[in-house]
Amino acid sequence: MSILVQADEQTAILTINRPEVFNCLNLSTLKDLRQAIQELSLSKVIRTIIVTGAGEKAFCSGADLKERKTMTPAQVQEYIVMIRDTFTALEKLNKPVIAAVNGLALGGGTELALACDIRILAETSKMGLTETSLGIIPGAGGTQRLTRLVGKGKAKELIFTSRKVEAQEALEMGLANRIVKNDEVLEAAKEMARLIAANAPMALAQAKYAIDYGSEVDLATGLAIESNAYQVLIPTKDRLEGLQAFAEKRKPVYTGE
Repeated sequence: MSILVQADEQTAILTINRPEVFNCLNLSTLKDLRQAIQELSLSKVIRTIIVTGAGEKAFCSGADLKERKTMTPAQVQEYIVMIRDTFTALEKLNKPVIAAVNGLALGGGTELALACDIRILAETSKMGLTETSLGIIPGAGGTQRLTRLVGKGKAKELIFTSRKVEAQEALEMGLANRIVKNDEVLEAAKEMARLIAANAPMALAQAKYAIDYGSEVDLATGLAIESNAYQVLIPTKDRLEGLQAFAEKRKPVYTGE
C-alpha cells in the first residue's frame, strides 16, 4: 500500500509509503490518500491525525516526475486537480492535523505540510517550493498557503528562487512550529496529538473552523465567525462535562457530543 493508516489510541498516522522514491506522489498514491482522508473524516474514534513519510530520508519529495513525463497535458491537468483537491480535503478535516516532517519536503511535499495545521520538523529536514526551477509554479496551494503563513514578501522570495529552507530557518519564519532530533519527530508529533486529543472534539473542530475562516476576512467578520462557532458548543454535552470536571477537580471525559 502506498498509504499506510495506523491507529495510535485516538490518533491516526498516515504514512506515505514510497521510501524508494523519496515518498513522491504518483496519481495512485494521491487517490489512496484521498480515500484515507475521507474515511478518517467520518471516524468517531480518531481525534487527531499525523502525516509523515516512510524511511529516514524524506517526508514527501512532491510529484512523481517520472510518471509526469509519461502524461499527456490532459492527464497532467487531472493530476493537478487531484493533488489540489486532496490537500484541500486534508486542510478542511474537522480534526487537527500534524505534519511530522522527517526529511525532505520539496514541492508538493511542502504543500502537503502547509495543508496541515501544525508542522514538527526533524532537525536535518529541508522544505522548499522548487517548482519554478522546473518551469511551473506550485499548483497544490503553495502560492496561497505559504503566503498566508509567512507573508507575501518571504513567500515570493522562496517561490521565485526555488530555494530550499533548513529547519531552523523554517522555524524562524513561522513555517515550522517545532524542531526536534531526527529520531524524535514522530514521537514528538504523537505527544502533541495526545495533548490535543485530550480536549473536546467538537471544541477543537469549531476552534479550527473559526481560525481558518476568520483569518481570511476582516476582523468584524472574523469575530462574528468566532461567535457563531461558540454558539454551536453551548448545547453540547462536552461543554457541561468540562464545567463539571472543573468543579470536581478531575480530568474531563469527552465523548464528542
